[in-house]
Amino acid sequence: MKAVYFDCPSGASGDMILGALVDVGVSLDALRGELAKLGLPGWRLAAREVRRGAFRATKVDVEVEGGAHEHRHLADIVRILEASGLARPVVDGAVRIFRRLAEAEARAHGSSVDEVHFHEVGAVDAIVDVTGAVVALGLLGAETIHVSALPIGGGFVESAHGRMPIPGPGTAELLRNFPVVDTGVQMELVTPTGAAILTTLAAGAGRMPAMTVERVGYGAGSRDLPGTPNVLRVFVGEVAGSPATETVAQVETTIDDMSPQLYEPLMERLFEAGALEVFYTPIQMKKSRPGTMVKIICPEMRIEAVSEVIFRETTTIGFRYQPMGRIELARRTVTAKTPHGPIRMKVSVYNGEVVQVTPEYEDCRRAALKAGLPLKQVMREAAAAYVPPRGTPASLAAWALPPEPLGRDRGARRRSR
Repeated sequence: MKAVYFDCPSGASGDMILGALVDVGVSLDALRGELAKLGLPGWRLAAREVRRGAFRATKVDVEVEGGAHEHRHLADIVRILEASGLARPVVDGAVRIFRRLAEAEARAHGSSVDEVHFHEVGAVDAIVDVTGAVVALGLLGAETIHVSALPIGGGFVESAHGRMPIPGPGTAELLRNFPVVDTGVQMELVTPTGAAILTTLAAGAGRMPAMTVERVGYGAGSRDLPGTPNVLRVFVGEVAGSPATETVAQVETTIDDMSPQLYEPLMERLFEAGALEVFYTPIQMKKSRPGTMVKIICPEMRIEAVSEVIFRETTTIGFRYQPMGRIELARRTVTAKTPHGPIRMKVSVYNGEVVQVTPEYEDCRRAALKAGLPLKQVMREAAAAYVPPRGTPASLAAWALPPEPLGRDRGARRRSR
């Protein structure tokens, strides 16, 4: 499985992420070609080799013409992405990142997601940075992404909202439940864009996973930092296809006074908050009242986000939770040529051997509707069309589905099964 590990001793920003990915081998021309599909005028992508301390690194800049710094709401950015010619997984990945940005800003400033008016992160360069990161990871063939602890920096910064402490309120919200470290540097080290990209797409945070490193790249920041080179390092390699063991939280509550109509949106919101599994069980409660057991499996760092959904979306006044072990097969997503067109396949691997292949439900559903065929027929024929790759397992063809297990919207992947 192709793994990417972002080592961020000096912080992270959108341009540093792009620089590291270009430095590690992503074609700048291919990246430009994909980003041109956004249809945004007045910008160009430039890359150059620079030195930061003792390190050679790649500096990528989104050069924007005067007047192209328009500020936007989330809905404006979603419209741009939806109208682009980019692949669906890339659009979905970029939308998820911007939605997290909007949620963080709304929480920090006491407004709603729809009311958030993006300033710096709504400009053309930020849109290109975010979308470019998702595109570049796809071009690299990334199947799983891991991120080191992020240095929070210190001091103050001038922004569109005035003078603010570092990290700013939006960045601080994005870093909630994510490992951080104070390196003593009194500067902004992690930008809102950098925080949103890495914390949204990360499948693991903290230590580097056991992997065979094939390539290393360096992305340069814009400023020189005191005592440390301002670079973001990325490792690309292979992780074994053996089952992954992790600790998760099991959260459960019992409800006997809520309308059944509210359970469907509850499940949607729980998945958006980072739940891995959500299921309901009919139960008999005291005084023989019929009730529902709501059980949620989530990463431990998502308990706070899940608890907020529970208290806002249900009538319960409390819940129970406990840590538990979890073992999961390594998975990758590939695109197979089928009689009904390209369909993504979820491939489960045990010690390097493919043991399960499942066609992507949404792809099959769309193909069935278009062809006027039964869904079960399309799914059966799609599975039969899958041909295991020879040699090294195929990289993720349609990258940017919600990651496993830290992505905010991982549930979208679960629901599509």
